[in-house]
Amino acid sequence: MARSLLGMTLASDLGGERVSGIIVETEAYLGVHDAASHAWRGRRHRLYNGIYAPAGTWYVYRSYGIHWCLNLTTPTADDGAAVLIRAVVPVTGIDVMRRRRGPVPDRQLTNGPGKLGQAFAITGETDGMRATATSSLRLMPRGHRRKIPIAVTPRIGITRAADWPLRFLLVGK
Repeated sequence: MARSLLGMTLASDLGGERVSGIIVETEAYLGVHDAASHAWRGRRHRLYNGIYAPAGTWYVYRSYGIHWCLNLTTPTADDGAAVLIRAVVPVTGIDVMRRRRGPVPDRQLTNGPGKLGQAFAITGETDGMRATATSSLRLMPRGHRRKIPIAVTPRIGITRAADWPLRFLLVGK
């Protein structure tokens, strides 16, 4: 799932203004068997229960009490797996993103999960929203079908299971 999201467009009407971007970086979290996952060992916490939502649901949590991070739950047998959307390349609403993010270079508008959350007006209210074609936050398929080169690396910004090769990036983006 983390690979298949690469190259798709993430579009948002959250906050009353349209923004979109091409997904260029994701990370997979494998649920109860993944020490870096909020679902590790089946633990439950009111702040992270969204990870157990049905596949195709936006799971949003606050990182370090500051940044809203966007994940999509994946098709599993209730074991809490999800894909973190780490970065997008802005396409639509760049002026809106600039206003939301402040005076940063354009290449830094959405090049991290917290930055993406801010630029796309993602908040805790987004948690539990279904990722349907008519949702305020939705995925749109790639406009082309050519093979996209993908790099696979260990995940970043975590301390447990950090060496697992579950970070996926579009090469050259």
